[in-house]
Amino acid sequence: MSVYDQKPWLKHYGTVPKELVAEPRPLYDIVARWKDQTQRVAVVLENEQITYPRLWDMIRQTAEGFRRLGIKPRDRVALLLPNSLAFVLAYFGALLLNATVVALNPLYTMEELSTLLQDSEPKVLVVLPELVHVVPAHLLPLPWPVVIASADNDEKKERDAQRVYPQASVLTEWLGLSPIKDEMVPFVDPVNDVALLQYTGGTTGIPKGAMLSHWNLLANAEQSRLWMQNLLSSDQDTVLIALPVFHAYGMTVGMNLGLLTGSRLVFMARFHPESAADWIVKTRPSLFPGAPTMYVALSQYARAHNLDLTSIKGCISGSAPLPQYVQESFEQLTGGRIVEGYGLTEASPVTHCQPLWPVDYRAPGIGLPYPSTAVRIVDQEERDVPVGEVGELIVQGPQVMRGYWRRPQETQAVLREGWLYTGDLAEMDEEGYFTIQERKKDLIICSGFNVYPREVEEVLYHFPGVEEVAVVGIPDSYRGESVRAYIVPQRDTTLVFKDIDNFCRERLVSYKRPRSYRIVDQLPKSPIGKILRRELARQAAKDLDEVTHER
Repeated sequence: MSVYDQKPWLKHYGTVPKELVAEPRPLYDIVARWKDQTQRVAVVLENEQITYPRLWDMIRQTAEGFRRLGIKPRDRVALLLPNSLAFVLAYFGALLLNATVVALNPLYTMEELSTLLQDSEPKVLVVLPELVHVVPAHLLPLPWPVVIASADNDEKKERDAQRVYPQASVLTEWLGLSPIKDEMVPFVDPVNDVALLQYTGGTTGIPKGAMLSHWNLLANAEQSRLWMQNLLSSDQDTVLIALPVFHAYGMTVGMNLGLLTGSRLVFMARFHPESAADWIVKTRPSLFPGAPTMYVALSQYARAHNLDLTSIKGCISGSAPLPQYVQESFEQLTGGRIVEGYGLTEASPVTHCQPLWPVDYRAPGIGLPYPSTAVRIVDQEERDVPVGEVGELIVQGPQVMRGYWRRPQETQAVLREGWLYTGDLAEMDEEGYFTIQERKKDLIICSGFNVYPREVEEVLYHFPGVEEVAVVGIPDSYRGESVRAYIVPQRDTTLVFKDIDNFCRERLVSYKRPRSYRIVDQLPKSPIGKILRRELARQAAKDLDEVTHER
């Protein structure tokens, strides 16, 4: 029997159930289950609180609005919305009709939007008032109806936008409709019906729509609930959601988990450390899922150290590796526990997380597999590698997607006999803890040796005055590739390359040391704060001929 079949990680689960026992059901049940609890608050707005019974009625009214537009089961409903009540209504209103949500980033360029809309072919587009005058200019004549929905539920703003595009419907007007009748709600097969098309570049950078079923998304929220069983209690807790819910991470670990546990949701349309600190003081959240860049910004926000942020019990950090110093400084600031998790869009997205509970053994990295998640690490011949050796991480579980939308070849490349091939290089230690070394495409091969960017970045994060850092490989006629570090200094800090290099010499073998540095104001990031190394690599290719600090 393979060591991965023995699941050594289970002995560290403590009181967390080893398997998920929830039954497949439509995802919208996570709201419906609380519809009779009249005092339970679902969404906290600036000047209003929406209870669960009212939220359920609003979702059913939104579903009736979609039904009157002709939306039927398996039609696509595209959402071009930030974190907001409007997103919740449109998302679950569409799911109630067994339609498929297409979650899009409202910051996308029109070229990016056009590509995704043409690929998904939605029957309706739900859009911010601020974008109505832009979208038609590029996409008219639209083959689908438009629904205008403001992030702050501002009816006047929506009506003003309707004057620009008179054919559009207005979401707030739907809230005057009678809720959809029970007999009009179609049957949902939670295992097979697709709830969400979530676009991801994957390993190629070419957008592909991961087809996530109702059960995929519900199972991952249920797995997260089991993992955080002592964090979100039966009494009402609050979840601060600064991660974008149009991304699977914020959607599952923020919105869906919060609703599943009957928590209060506090949405931030965009993360700013000042407003995040104010919301924490005002609403006292227990859970604050985020990305390392958010925790860095909040920790370095001077005023935060004079505020009481101790309501935070736990933070799940994803989208990028969590540097040790970030973890330590944020835990010191809040008194809560912050741990690193791991996932990918194709897995709804979470597959691993560090324990939030006390354990006798700890190891750096992404922690342990979620309940009911099988994991292996394989070599190029798809054979299991021994403990402590690096190979490709593959996973299997109820959260794994059904495939890519209209991409059978790409689906076959990553889904084989029920296993999802992640494209990430990882290793497992004897205790069953996992560490991601790097994505295959980010691996740097220097003089024949493998260099994992995260290992170099972890060293540089410990250099005084470094706020953020990213490492990429650049062409080198002698070494094949050499290491370049892009560094964002802390405010009012001047970094000296010689000092950084001496620091690295003491901590890294020669082939791992950066051969060049760049000081930058900021690093390119995805909507959830993931540092985009491929963008830095492109930039490095462009400026190889420029004068730089080389050794």
